[in-house]
Amino acid sequence: MFIPMAVAIAEKRVGKLGERVYSGRVPQLLERGFIAFKSSTYMIVISGFVEPVLYLLSFGYGIGKLLPTITVGSETIKYAAFIAPALLATSAMNGAIYDSTMNVFFKLNHDRIYHGMLATSMGPLDVALGEIGWALLRGFSYACAFMAVIAPLGLVESVWGLLAIPAAVLIAFGFASCGMAVTSYMKSFQQLEIINMFLLPMFLFSGSFYPITVFPQWLQFTVNLMPLTHAINLVRGLCLGHINMALLSHALYFVVMIIIGLIFTTKRLNALFMK
Repeated sequence: MFIPMAVAIAEKRVGKLGERVYSGRVPQLLERGFIAFKSSTYMIVISGFVEPVLYLLSFGYGIGKLLPTITVGSETIKYAAFIAPALLATSAMNGAIYDSTMNVFFKLNHDRIYHGMLATSMGPLDVALGEIGWALLRGFSYACAFMAVIAPLGLVESVWGLLAIPAAVLIAFGFASCGMAVTSYMKSFQQLEIINMFLLPMFLFSGSFYPITVFPQWLQFTVNLMPLTHAINLVRGLCLGHINMALLSHALYFVVMIIIGLIFTTKRLNALFMK
């Protein structure tokens, strides 16, 4: 049953643009991710819901007692309302990046799952979009869950904050596509620690807990190049109702990340397996 179906799908792609890298079987990758989630990975995924809530309680309502309000531009807001959007953006990043790095590395180098997938009618772009799509679902679920926590607490200052959820999906897409591209070059679990070496400084210095204007100019320039800075500015602007052209530039930053990540991931998987 399945073999004739796979052959039929492959034959339908003959002569079409990108036939060597894409077969249109991304849903099968998502189905596999859901089966794995139900059987073994659910605890890892669920833990991602808890982490930003703990940060919010610890910093927003802990430090928030010592620093009830903070000034952003000419506006004074609650400290908890300042960090909540940053935690939402960071949650989307973490969910996507861990799914597209540790998870992908294990499948690539130990389980050798991709070897089997690419021996079928699937192409490298199917694998890339399937894995990234699952990471997006994880980032989307984190964003929805965290929004369900902060909205009743009055930490979303504007109705524009509803757009923070699709913004979080865009953020997750950018990090997942680039994360998978980088992971395809990793040779050991120790090398994956390089990714953590970048994630932690980004989290601490990208304006998560205080405005980056406290830094000297040279450091502000560096911080503004970091993707998490753009993610936080995008989500925070929506949650606070600060709608301007700067939000579009932040969104375009992630569109570029997505394009670059997909191109490099597809080429790398093609080079590794389609010989």
